[in-house]
Amino acid sequence: MSRKESRRQLLLRYNKELQRNLLAKPGKNEFVLVLDQLKAGFNVAKIFRSAEAFGAAAVHLVNIAPFDPAPAKGSFRKVPAVFHETFAGCHNTLDSEGYTFFLLVPGEARALYTTQLPHKSVFVLGHEEFGFSFMEQDYQDLQRLTIPHLGSVQSLNVSIAASVVMYEYVRQRQT
Repeated sequence: MSRKESRRQLLLRYNKELQRNLLAKPGKNEFVLVLDQLKAGFNVAKIFRSAEAFGAAAVHLVNIAPFDPAPAKGSFRKVPAVFHETFAGCHNTLDSEGYTFFLLVPGEARALYTTQLPHKSVFVLGHEEFGFSFMEQDYQDLQRLTIPHLGSVQSLNVSIAASVVMYEYVRQRQT
């Protein structure tokens, strides 16, 4: 199959699943993930799979191209996807709904496990190489969180980081 034909098949699969996503219902938790300009590879679909497992309310996608929904194993149909062209629009929407924003960053930030996460939490994950599409100083309400690790790598894979933060959110409510 040619690259062009392969791309056409991906777009057909994506559009079919996107139509099914219109029927998705929020999970039982009030947290939201914001995927800010992630590569359209399989990390996005894998994050949907974890979001469904942990009961996410929604996944907001900022400037993300069509992606192969197959790695989501059907979860793209179950977790509401909200699309934004810019982070500003996404921020305005969720801020007006009373959410608290957390940026997941490597390095200097408050450790995830020391932070009490509010019910209405937003976890913002950026591109693994280029970071966020916005300047942090333009959004004073963004709180920086990090997932401490002991190895020499600079950061975790974005789909793994998303799963860890969702797990911690759910863990805090399992009392």
